[in-house]
Amino acid sequence: MSTIIPPEEPLTYTIAASTPHSGSYSPENILVENPGEQRSRWSGAYQGNAKQWIILRLESPTKITFGKFNKPHPCNVKEFKVYVGLTEESMTQVIQSGLKNTTESETFDVRHTNKAGAAFPTRYVKIEPLSAHGQSFHVSIWHVALRGISEPTYVERIAATYEEHREVTVLRHTLKYLRQRRLLTPFQTILERSDIQLENPLVTRLHESIVLQGDWERAENLLHSISDAGLFTEYLHSCQPQAMWKRVTGSDADGDVPSPRGGHAMCMDAENQLIYLFGGWDGRKSLDDFWVYNVREDKWKVLSHSTRHEPNAPGPRSCHKMVFDSKTGNIYLLGRLDDADVRNPIARSNIPATAPPPFVVQSSTVAGPPFIMQSSPLRQQFTPTPSNTGTPVVPPAAPRTYCSEFYRYQTRGIDAGKWVFLSFDTAASGGPPLVFDHQMAMDSEAQILYNVRLSKWKLLQPSDVNTSSPVIPSRFGHSMVLEPKAKQLYIFGGQKDEKYLSDMYVYDISSNTSTELFSNFTNCGGPDPCFTQRAVIDPLMKEIYVFCGLTRNPAGSSKNTVLRSSPCNWIFRYDSKPGKWYQISRHPDSPPDEVPVPRFAHQAVYHAPTRTVFLHGGNAGGLSALERERSTSANRNPDGNTGSARPTPSPPDEGPQPLAQPNPSIATVPATIATGSTQAPDQRQGTETPPTEMRLDDFWMMKLRRPDEEEVIRQAKFHIRRQQFREMCEEDPPVKALQFLQNEVSNVVDHKNAEEAETFRSLLTHLLAPSSSHSALPLPHPIRRRLSDVSSEGSWHSPSSSPSPKVRRKSRGEHSDDGSETWTSQLPGEGDDDEDVEDDNVTEVSYPVRGTAETLRGIIDPLEITAAKKAAAAAAPAGGRGGADDLEFHEDRQQRAMLKPVSLSSERYDQRMDVFNSLIKVVAEGQKEPVGDLLDLVNQDAIEWVDS
Repeated sequence: MSTIIPPEEPLTYTIAASTPHSGSYSPENILVENPGEQRSRWSGAYQGNAKQWIILRLESPTKITFGKFNKPHPCNVKEFKVYVGLTEESMTQVIQSGLKNTTESETFDVRHTNKAGAAFPTRYVKIEPLSAHGQSFHVSIWHVALRGISEPTYVERIAATYEEHREVTVLRHTLKYLRQRRLLTPFQTILERSDIQLENPLVTRLHESIVLQGDWERAENLLHSISDAGLFTEYLHSCQPQAMWKRVTGSDADGDVPSPRGGHAMCMDAENQLIYLFGGWDGRKSLDDFWVYNVREDKWKVLSHSTRHEPNAPGPRSCHKMVFDSKTGNIYLLGRLDDADVRNPIARSNIPATAPPPFVVQSSTVAGPPFIMQSSPLRQQFTPTPSNTGTPVVPPAAPRTYCSEFYRYQTRGIDAGKWVFLSFDTAASGGPPLVFDHQMAMDSEAQILYNVRLSKWKLLQPSDVNTSSPVIPSRFGHSMVLEPKAKQLYIFGGQKDEKYLSDMYVYDISSNTSTELFSNFTNCGGPDPCFTQRAVIDPLMKEIYVFCGLTRNPAGSSKNTVLRSSPCNWIFRYDSKPGKWYQISRHPDSPPDEVPVPRFAHQAVYHAPTRTVFLHGGNAGGLSALERERSTSANRNPDGNTGSARPTPSPPDEGPQPLAQPNPSIATVPATIATGSTQAPDQRQGTETPPTEMRLDDFWMMKLRRPDEEEVIRQAKFHIRRQQFREMCEEDPPVKALQFLQNEVSNVVDHKNAEEAETFRSLLTHLLAPSSSHSALPLPHPIRRRLSDVSSEGSWHSPSSSPSPKVRRKSRGEHSDDGSETWTSQLPGEGDDDEDVEDDNVTEVSYPVRGTAETLRGIIDPLEITAAKKAAAAAAPAGGRGGADDLEFHEDRQQRAMLKPVSLSSERYDQRMDVFNSLIKVVAEGQKEPVGDLLDLVNQDAIEWVDS
């Protein structure tokens, strides 16, 4: 029965503590929201990077809202952290983010579950401002509002559940500690009495096979069972992949491929493995050719050399977008920038600074020409002026009207191959105005690009929307991908005004809410702020693959906008919030010259079933001689010609073409799932002329390689056989150990891997080194006596010990010769029945100077003896059958089985635990013992610091 979660409500709180405040700006001021009053704020007493904070006392919050002054203020918090906890002394960080220097309140979700998914209650909230927007200003907080669940019954249930989670966690860590120290009897007792599970039973058997029994064959067989149970899957998904690039060289029947271009559009029919390509800009004109690439056949096919001559079809354009509807097999096309739109640029200074809404259409002023319209809605009218400034002039007559055309291309059914002109102007029917350099995404399951069933548009988020969630700022040349299962859009990067962006938002379609994941992902290990980067998503792997475009040079550089000298591709893994960024490296098996040159205004699509990225064309900008040579060698056709990156002369009417300006393939976010820009960022105009302008027609496929299950098992076997060889060097003839090394160990080594090969060669040192004693510490007295019961002579000796004087037991009350009491683990009266037993072969337990952990690992646990007896019984012949030789053979096996735990020294136990721990690193988190160590809880330095 599912638990009903009560609704959230505003929470009251008090000020529990704070660092000193400045003047009359006390922390109690944040209890009241009064944005018009300068003194209604808390202001820290210190400037700069001094650590300052406020602690609030409340019930469990789920949201925190920061109120602000009624105008931007230099004291406003810029960056901050939030901690929560049940006590002031033990708090956990749940937020690190930033506030904009605006007047609008900002709300953040407070994480209220831990990594294990257990919800925890909160009594205290600590806010730690890190910096203010103005340098050398005291940081100020104007108002804080909290929302959460305070319904008593629900809060009590959460508190009880969390307390149970803590108990189980402590016990699991205790079990891990006991097993590491070879305290198997208390380990088993806790398991039986608590009825908790430390790990998957397969992992427990792996521990028994490796550590307790040294049964290497069984351990290797268990690896396959663990793999079949899916316990390696989580690790495989988390491995950092490496890129394997391959040039796609297929052509049509005439040997043709799409010509060099940027600013084109591509989409993919994943089921039939068909990639559609339309339009673009070749440096002289907009294109309207339409192509399809068959992945299975490795062939291009031209569907139309010029769609302008077909009924209801789009004309030449660039900076448009296409999406494929997998449910109906239709392609939708929206947006454009054509030759008439950019015949003459408009001066930057004439573009207003106001930004239009981010949804349905996201438009923004952009640094640099060309500009054809001023702001959304894009139905402004102008004619070019002959003046050098390019200032638009509104004519008294014969104006040009900019309409947002909307098309559909059908790939299935009786109308396959036909275009449908859906709308002459989507803005007239409640949709987006004319956009370009936008982004679109299609939810085929829900049939949403716009409402496909009703042919209606819906505005999701206008710029002036008054919601508690952040509004996604306007932009263009950014990326947007749809996570179809969660119904979420990830929107990031691009350009707004003069600035390249490095922020990232997730938009939840169901709840119509936006959440800022990163205000600056560059500072969190992500890519530099970039423009016209391309992104695709893999929902199964929970990853977004980003292929970067233009970036900015550091301040003071001669050129402001640049392409990197080497490909810069990234992975964003969003399986946690806010997620993590990783850079994609080239796989060692991938030839270094078989990599696409850096570019922008390119296009990429993704085939999820085969996890393959397809990338086509784009603009390589002004390449240096070295880069041109690299481009030539990396993009050489099979016949030796270089047809992938061709210099394209500038058209007579477009002027110089700077590298700094983006190309027409750029994008933003369109309607209901679409947004866009009103400027044309292709490098068709500008103030600097690069030596050579390179538009590309190369076509690439990229697969990301990760270790597979077979590789994980191979590496695990290498760990196991290394330990097996180590022990053979101490117990078996050198020849036998050497043969095992040359055959069995060598078979599981990747000799191409330098590190593995070196480790393999170093194993010879164990064979050549003098054998060390690995005998166990003497057994505790009761265990020694039990072992004597199974010995044919009634007694047993440790392999390393010889008979010595009898042990004399002392009780707690007895005194040593110097008068001090002697500690013992035996209670008074315990074992009295054993006093009369002769035990001449028992030695005095005299432990060498060693650490407690080493001592514990060197003492045999009674459970090991029990297991050894079972093994010995299994080795005995059934019913006494067999001759004398067979009986002698089985007796030898019994003796060997009984000696296994006895010969397991502290050092060897530790070695085997190291092997086991290395193997379970690849096991899923929830299927193995907890991460961490009880010893980590004891921080002697911290204790001394507190006591002082």
